[in-house]
Amino acid sequence: MRVRFAPSPTGALHIGGARTALFNWLLARNAGGRFVLRIEDTDPERSTAENVEQILDALRWLELDWDEGPIFQSSREERHREAVAALLDSGRAYRSQAAAEDVKAWKARHGDDAGFRGEPQERGAVRLRVPDEGDTAFEDLVLGEVRSPNRSLDDLVIARADGTPLYNLAVAVDDLDLEITHVLRGNDHLTNTAKQLLIIQALGAQPPLYGHVPLLHGPDGRKLSKRHGAASVQELRGAGYLPGAVRNYIALLGWGAGDDETILSTDELVHRFDVARIQHNPAQFDEQKLRWMNGRYMRALTLAQLTAALEAYYGRSDLAPAAAISAEKLQTLADFWPLCGFIYDGPADDAAARERWLDERGRSVLAAVRERLAATEAFDVAAIEQALGEIVAATALKPRDVYQPLRVALAGRAVSPGIFETVAVLGREATLARIDAALNL
Repeated sequence: MRVRFAPSPTGALHIGGARTALFNWLLARNAGGRFVLRIEDTDPERSTAENVEQILDALRWLELDWDEGPIFQSSREERHREAVAALLDSGRAYRSQAAAEDVKAWKARHGDDAGFRGEPQERGAVRLRVPDEGDTAFEDLVLGEVRSPNRSLDDLVIARADGTPLYNLAVAVDDLDLEITHVLRGNDHLTNTAKQLLIIQALGAQPPLYGHVPLLHGPDGRKLSKRHGAASVQELRGAGYLPGAVRNYIALLGWGAGDDETILSTDELVHRFDVARIQHNPAQFDEQKLRWMNGRYMRALTLAQLTAALEAYYGRSDLAPAAAISAEKLQTLADFWPLCGFIYDGPADDAAARERWLDERGRSVLAAVRERLAATEAFDVAAIEQALGEIVAATALKPRDVYQPLRVALAGRAVSPGIFETVAVLGREATLARIDAALNL
């Protein structure tokens, strides 16, 4: 088995494109086949080196390794021209100067549902001859039988007048030369398949098997785009998701493992992947579900793994203590700094939290907390919990009426990791200094 992922480098890798790459990668790994990366870069204005690197960067981050490539379609133009010449020589293609208005006039005479048929000319673009009889049909691996009446297909333009081969010709020739056996791609390419089949048949070759996967939609049922939040792999990485969680989640968009299991390791995905289980209807990308799944993956990390991921994400090397006390509260790497940034940057400035918790009673409680913590010999979690518990007992206040004024003094807002752990991580000196600063406001 030989499969390929063949993106056009037009920018960041869309989540739908990432799912196509993942499905092909899983298909190849499940069958012990080869995963080929081909860059369809025949549009020089959009196919910049920067855009190509964005695709490679996204695949590397997703840990989807390729066995061959990247193969650049632009480097194969001479081979594409050879195929065009062979089709001309065999009479399966002809030159035509017919323009759009000529095609329109032809259809006005023969009917809108009739494909354009031209006459050979000395110069002009190269058109593939499409037979008038029969259908161009194939058994789609996902959709079942797909059939297109030949009489409704225009004679296909496969090269410009200057000889430059066009997309469908290049794709068909590349798939043949690379000996691709299975083409799994989004169903936005479905209309191209009949054209590519006609080209392959005209070249006298055996086509690969095709499977077309329904596109991704957002929760509102519309095609996935930036209005739904993150729409590219780079945006997901920037939002703090883990590659393993992203692989797991997008694998389940339009494909089912056959049971209700949702947390599947990459090895399990490889073992279970079956094209027959790809669904026919569009799948919905829901970032809230991805957040939930990513949270599961985050909590499965060891402290060393979590710390390494956080330090790589934030470009720091001192996050282990805060990582240890916040792990249970994080759903993404990006959640860490809003929760723990005060440990490094100093207290936030939440006026509503100060007004609620540092009123006259709160400041009185905070003064008692300061006195008790200053006198605590050990300054570990157990000793801090005991000290604060004694204040709760002595004042007959609810725990939150003691803990929240302290939390606001330390964090500048009413949310933080566990208060005992936060005090321990800050240490005695910083804790007392922040309390003093709050009391002196």
